[in-house]
Amino acid sequence: MKRLLSLTVLLLAATATLAAVDEFTLTIKDHAFVPKEITLPAGKKVKLLVINQDATPAEFESKALGREKVIPGKSTGTVNLGPLKPGRYPFVEEYHENDPAAQGVIIVE
Repeated sequence: MKRLLSLTVLLLAATATLAAVDEFTLTIKDHAFVPKEITLPAGKKVKLLVINQDATPAEFESKALGREKVIPGKSTGTVNLGPLKPGRYPFVEEYHENDPAAQGVIIVE
């Protein structure tokens, strides 16, 4: 019985480790991304937290990644990504996409 309990605990710990997802943060302030470039690991699932510090809504959009997410003012949105291949994936704050400050790139290495 002790052996079965030990094996169960070990299995649960291994499952929790495999399920862990790295988190990265991107901030929108004055309709600009900070940082403008963010590096993510290749071949892993990641969670991108997009913090909108502006009072108005913002939309994170990346056609290269096939993701878009509206983030209400003064709140945080989550964009799940990956696993991704190495490369460069541009993104924009869609409501201000013609402003260079509202553009950025995810670099996957």
